[in-house]
Amino acid sequence: MLKDTIDAAIKQAMLAKDKVRLTALRSIKSQIMLAETAEGAQGGALTPEAELKLLNKAAKQRRDAAAIYKEQFRSELEANELAELAIIEEFLPAQLSEADLVERLVHIIQRVGATGPSDLGKVMGVAARELSGQADGKRISDVLGHLLNNTNL
Repeated sequence: MLKDTIDAAIKQAMLAKDKVRLTALRSIKSQIMLAETAEGAQGGALTPEAELKLLNKAAKQRRDAAAIYKEQFRSELEANELAELAIIEEFLPAQLSEADLVERLVHIIQRVGATGPSDLGKVMGVAARELSGQADGKRISDVLGHLLNNTNL
């Protein structure tokens, strides 16, 4: 269970006096606790899918914040966000390489029967479900857009 893993990692970070790691882990634990106590949560425990979604959301927040800090030339804040992102990514499944992502998306496109850019929504729904946690949604969308504009599938 993710919560137990995070608790153990928090204890290790406290012993090592690793402030960045501790901040990132406490943030994840806070989001888990909020999700468990949210209205409509079933029995308090999160499903593995909900845990994965929560981690992906936290990672996306760090990526977005780092990009904003980079645009504003705030390198110290960007470095902090990227460090926290690396810690969060330790708990996520391995991301697909570009070649693997393209291969999987081509199979999905063929299976769904997509023929062009107008089918992006249909393919994106299936791809997002099947590749959840293995690739960022924006990355999937970008690659899909390129593949669907290339009609030589």
